[in-house]
Amino acid sequence: MTTTRTSRSDRTFLDRVRQTMKSADTEGRFELYFTRTPGYLWAQLFRVLHVHPIAVTLISIVLGASSAFFFVRHDLQSNLIAVALLVVANWLDCADGQLARQTGKKTLIGRILDGFAGDVWFQFIYVALAIRLTPTWGIWGWLVGAYAGYWCHVHQANLADYYRNQHLYFQLGREGSELDRSRALQQRFEKLRWRSADWFEKLYLFFYIRYTLRQEHMTPCCQEMLDLLADRYGNEVPDDIRKEFVRRSRPMMPACQALTFDLRIGVLYLTALFDCVWVYFLFEGIVFQIVFFWLRRHHERLCADIIQRVRHEA
Repeated sequence: MTTTRTSRSDRTFLDRVRQTMKSADTEGRFELYFTRTPGYLWAQLFRVLHVHPIAVTLISIVLGASSAFFFVRHDLQSNLIAVALLVVANWLDCADGQLARQTGKKTLIGRILDGFAGDVWFQFIYVALAIRLTPTWGIWGWLVGAYAGYWCHVHQANLADYYRNQHLYFQLGREGSELDRSRALQQRFEKLRWRSADWFEKLYLFFYIRYTLRQEHMTPCCQEMLDLLADRYGNEVPDDIRKEFVRRSRPMMPACQALTFDLRIGVLYLTALFDCVWVYFLFEGIVFQIVFFWLRRHHERLCADIIQRVRHEA
């Protein structure tokens, strides 16, 4: 009987953790056990301690950025500390959103900081890796690092994030996704005034519109599909089209996960621990770029097929 009660308790706990996940398509077993579950436990602790979600986000930013100090070094002990700091930072980055939803303490600045956290970590880390390579690579360590981090990484993460939100939009609807269009954001931006209480939201939109425009420029066929669906169906896209999109988009989600955090951070850990961080830059510039182009090609093809179907049914 004890075993039965324990297994039921475990299932109940995992069910609660699963409820914090947006979709099993975009977050798999790795996220469930190694990210969401630790994040959920941290969120429960902070909830008991009455810690505000923004404070949790700030702690995660400090820990993640601090890992760069240890990634500079070549010894195993320092790199183990760097890995540990980044692991905990990622747990807290997951916990802040869970805590905000549980306590109802959702704020615009919290959303901004949450999205900003990972960018801060990696900016510090890329600088640290370039410094680490300087004695042997010289200026080339900085040039390769800039290409890998500030070109490849940025575009890869932006595209993967956009495709995941688009998958969630067709699977769960507007409420289950953070898919935004730059035109709608621009209209909202123009309605706000700098000399008012809305100045902070207007500032946020100023940068967010540019982020969204970068995503849209990389996905021309996707934009054409979204415009066509909006003109033809408004917000009520037929279920058969939604299901077809989700079915064909689902196999691309592991590639999106690889380009956002999971595989990237795994490669970083291994190359740092084995003191060959130049391999990480090669992965960024070659392997992940191949995944990036494959993903964009297949997704654009999917969107083209949806466009052809809608026009044919007209």
